[in-house]
Amino acid sequence: MGSFTSLLTEVRACTLCAADLPHGVRPVLQVHPEARVLIAGQAPGRKVHEAGVPFDDASGDRLREWMGVTRDVFYDSKQIAILPMGFCFSGTGKSGDLPPRPECAPAWRDKILAHLCDLELTLVVGQYAQAYHMSEKRSTLTETVQAWKSYWPKVVPLPHPSPRNNIWLSRNPWFAKEVLPMLQTRVAGVLLE
Repeated sequence: MGSFTSLLTEVRACTLCAADLPHGVRPVLQVHPEARVLIAGQAPGRKVHEAGVPFDDASGDRLREWMGVTRDVFYDSKQIAILPMGFCFSGTGKSGDLPPRPECAPAWRDKILAHLCDLELTLVVGQYAQAYHMSEKRSTLTETVQAWKSYWPKVVPLPHPSPRNNIWLSRNPWFAKEVLPMLQTRVAGVLLE
């Protein structure tokens, strides 16, 4: 545990992208070696950056609903690890938040993942996380999420739970009907094991 604690201290002190972060450095993640579920996300948004708590926004409310877990369970690092592709808020562009900084994942991701040996389920949220974590590349996020059964039961690709994706969710009702009930059952099973 000592080496993990040292690594986490290094991550929280990281300034690798400081010059490119308009709102400053504030790594936001939640990890513990005993975690059974990993949420591989994109990067914190403005509200999460300000709060310093992962998914402490409308996206988090929806993600917790999708998973069928309470806030207490969601924020228990011994149960659920939250590891975005970029740990800091990259800023806002013309159509939403900017992508995760490209320096973050190569610097830290594999080092942290090496300590998460009890993972039973990985939720891969959004296109940047899917590009990193999914071995089979598909041309669109929709195609990746539609192929969820091919990754089951260890990995579940998800669209980003942001309210900006309401149109995607309304155009893809199969997601709520097919994927979410299975996801909730799987999450409950993994956390009770």
